[in-house]
Amino acid sequence: MESTTPTAPDYATFLQQQLAIQPHNVMAHVLGNEQIWIKRAGAPHGTGRYRAMAVLAALLRLDALRPVPNPGGPTAIATEVQRLRDLAARGIRVPVVLAALPNGFAMRHLGNVGEETHSLGNEIDHAVQAGDTATVLALWQQGLDTLTQVHHQGTCLSQAFARNLVRCPDGEVACIDFEDDPAAVLPLAVCHVRDALCYAHSTAIYLHTSGRLTEGRERWAAWAAQGSLEMREVLATSVRRMGWMRHLPANRKLGRDLQRVRAAYDLLT
Repeated sequence: MESTTPTAPDYATFLQQQLAIQPHNVMAHVLGNEQIWIKRAGAPHGTGRYRAMAVLAALLRLDALRPVPNPGGPTAIATEVQRLRDLAARGIRVPVVLAALPNGFAMRHLGNVGEETHSLGNEIDHAVQAGDTATVLALWQQGLDTLTQVHHQGTCLSQAFARNLVRCPDGEVACIDFEDDPAAVLPLAVCHVRDALCYAHSTAIYLHTSGRLTEGRERWAAWAAQGSLEMREVLATSVRRMGWMRHLPANRKLGRDLQRVRAAYDLLT
């Protein structure tokens, strides 16, 4: 009896069909025995917010805060597809691009069919709520190790917040959301510091809340010491120019956002 080889899904045709009919720009679909995501180009973005960020970066003299343009529309789709393929070629875990068109692309789900994959930020937050401080520190270190891997491959992330680092079912971390390319407009050392500041801003508060900030600070210092000389110089200059943050209250008096900023400063110093 002859064996039959399963026919590979026609991702390109499915992508073209769904781009024309799906009601949302980003949606999950099941095709055959796998789950995929289709992302359609949204409306082009305005430039006003980038001008405001540029002014703020200039006032604070922080190159790492200089805005990275994300024009949206088909340009953002082309950038994300190119970046996902480049990162994958460097051995960094990202969603696999299955098919691409100018107005959208299809990528493979990072988890099992029908199961949500949680961001590293959510995983750390859950550990904080459970009072599992050892897990908080271990997960936080895993994110820091991901930055190390990315930087050692001579590249950077786009927005290295913990929400853009995904914990896969096997426990490994994957990176998502690449609609912009910082290395196209900023020196690589500045991009690496930008990654570091994004990660610190989105996670330091968990270390503070769980009583692990002192250990986190020691690990952060060891991590930063492994960076390039240029990266360490940019980071040191950035932290020095953020010295005013030490005057922010550590409690929630001025809101959660400023509490995150203060916790990040405490981690960096």
